[in-house]
Amino acid sequence: MRIKITLIFFALFNIIQAKAQVQPIKKDTVKLKEVIITSNRIALPFSKTSRTINVITSDEIIKSPASNVSDLLQNIVGIDIRRRGTDGMQSDLYIRGGNFDQTLVLIDGVKMDDSQTGHHSMNAILSLDNIERIEVIKGPAARIYGQNAFTGAINIVTKKIRDNSLKVNLGFGSYNNLKGGLSFIQKFENGGILTSFNYQESDGYRYNTDFENKSVFVKANLGKYNLTSTFTSRDFGANGFYATPAAIDQYEETQTSLIALDANFLSGNITIKPRIYWKRNQDMYLYLRHDPPVYRNLHITNRIGAETNVVINSSIGKTGIGINVSRNFLASNNLNDHNRTVITGFLEHRFEIDNFDITPGIAISSFSDFNTKAFPGLDLGYRFSERFKWYGNIGYTYRVPTFTDLYYVGRNEIGNSDLQPESALSEEIGFKYTTGSFDLNLALFNRDAKDLIDWAKDNPNDAEEKWEARNFSEVSTQGFEFDVTYKFSVGNFDQKFNIGYSFIKDENKDKYTRYALNSIKHQLTSAIDFKFSKLFSQNISYRFVERSRGETYAIVDAKILAELPDRIGMSLSANNIFNAAYTETNLVPMPKGNIMLGLNYKFY
Repeated sequence: MRIKITLIFFALFNIIQAKAQVQPIKKDTVKLKEVIITSNRIALPFSKTSRTINVITSDEIIKSPASNVSDLLQNIVGIDIRRRGTDGMQSDLYIRGGNFDQTLVLIDGVKMDDSQTGHHSMNAILSLDNIERIEVIKGPAARIYGQNAFTGAINIVTKKIRDNSLKVNLGFGSYNNLKGGLSFIQKFENGGILTSFNYQESDGYRYNTDFENKSVFVKANLGKYNLTSTFTSRDFGANGFYATPAAIDQYEETQTSLIALDANFLSGNITIKPRIYWKRNQDMYLYLRHDPPVYRNLHITNRIGAETNVVINSSIGKTGIGINVSRNFLASNNLNDHNRTVITGFLEHRFEIDNFDITPGIAISSFSDFNTKAFPGLDLGYRFSERFKWYGNIGYTYRVPTFTDLYYVGRNEIGNSDLQPESALSEEIGFKYTTGSFDLNLALFNRDAKDLIDWAKDNPNDAEEKWEARNFSEVSTQGFEFDVTYKFSVGNFDQKFNIGYSFIKDENKDKYTRYALNSIKHQLTSAIDFKFSKLFSQNISYRFVERSRGETYAIVDAKILAELPDRIGMSLSANNIFNAAYTETNLVPMPKGNIMLGLNYKFY
């Protein structure tokens, strides 16, 4: 089947290519509404930002072969998603050589990090149908979002409430992978509501990798007030996911909830945006799925918080001021019970002088169990023309240890209560060239970190020695990346081609580590969206990875999307169509070629 799918794509492309004239899309023939990069304070049009930012639009999400956010992010250059299992069942997020504790995930600006462990960052990821766009901010982002945005941040912007609709989605694929979803949107005179229910189950692609997912998403707008609420439950067999690959009978259940209420008040040149929120995560782990008493962990974390952000527009630019206060509670049979209070203040100002833009800023965080820390930063930009811009930024970043880092006691791991917070100085320089049909972004970056936390051994070959959480004296990371997008037309249909490449060199002057220094050394990503009829559109994506420890693999995915009459849509996605054998973390083998057939019907 995978060979037939590939041949269909190849034949379609070459037949039409021979008959049609390829032309670049002219800027004056396409009306583009520029994306505003959201921020809890100073929001800017994409072209005015002085950082490396990738935006995944709703149109790109629909056309992608990915069925979940983890798979979708895999095709962004500089992003390393290390998955255990299929459909993003358990995924860790890395940016530019950092680790899973150093990247911050946000939903509509609400931080989803967990004081227990960074392994839970991707637990509450929404269904793709509920996402308007995804903003990927690379480089030091601590002065914008606070600690944990050590190497970057991912902000998931949820779907806007537009027209009334009722939609059902069904899918069936390899490994008896069955999914279904129902979404409902109702607009009111002064607002609206969006509700979504999703369910998915699968037998798994090998022994003890079955799973069951359930999620609910509710978004409501009422005048100046907005409510965002999510609940996600994941139950899955975890064959070799943790401990050692020989631990084939592991099992895990996670639940993640979020309720956030925010408002937007405008008074003259001042915008005030208050928010209150509650986030809960529950994690239950069994070493032996069918014999729970042998080893069982149960962790429950709760965070309650309030924040207020203010933007002041004046003749000298935009000023952003914010404060965020949160209280974290952990109840655990392994880590014991712990609390942490975090108070963070933000101050930034953007100056625009002729073609220059300058944005200095600082975040100051006070932790109840660690010292107060400041994260200053500076963004600079110079626009040579409407199309060409140079930019650079520098900033300090910081991360306090998670409770797992500090207190975990496992069969093969042990925490360290004497750990110190991580810190780093990061720099970036780059340029952007943008036209109506051609976009280019090139960036060089450097990060000098100290006291990084990772799990280590003195002798990696000693099976009796436990992995211990430790600080390392110095880790240096350098690299560069580029990303090119070309839009053109074939006949009356728009096409798009993208290619990106990143290189990372990092050096750890200490002992062997478990997670941090297996970065992607070389990463090549490419995708083409092509359409030759009103009915069908196609996408083929390719990624090549070489890690710093020598592993290499190449993956090809594809998707055909059909827009049928009478509000019916169909899709066929094929992942890893050439059956590449590879692992991304902990020697967990990833699935071979698999497909998913999707059907959706919009009642109105």
